[in-house]
Amino acid sequence: MALEEIINNDIKAAMLARESQKLNALRAVKSAILLAKTQKGGNSELDEESEIKILKQLVKQRQESAETYKAQNREDLAAEEQFQLDIIQTYLPQMLSPEEVEATLKAIIADNGFSGMKDMGKVMGMATKTFAGKADNKQVSDIVKRLLAQ
Repeated sequence: MALEEIINNDIKAAMLARESQKLNALRAVKSAILLAKTQKGGNSELDEESEIKILKQLVKQRQESAETYKAQNREDLAAEEQFQLDIIQTYLPQMLSPEEVEATLKAIIADNGFSGMKDMGKVMGMATKTFAGKADNKQVSDIVKRLLAQ
């Protein structure tokens, strides 16, 4: 089932259960999906990678907003952003553990004979495709740096 269908079904369920906070988060996701589908040059159907990209963007926005609100001592607004963040994250694929990421990266480096920091870009290119939506790129980058520095 496509993400859009899942979101629509969950919106209906949230409406019936009168969960207004959850409904706001789900409507934000639906809005972002519709916007991506109707953009100039956009495809009427989104692939899974595009859906993950949209969700990650929404998660990042919520994290930044929550941090800003906390810095301004607006705990009420920060809590709302955190709640929406938690809801949106449930639709992202399960993230890999650092150990799983490191094992996969070791295999990529060994299989392709990469060594040294000069191959960082090549490793990251392959890793980005391998971990699409399943690992944080910052975490992957840090592990690649550590492995190539050895």
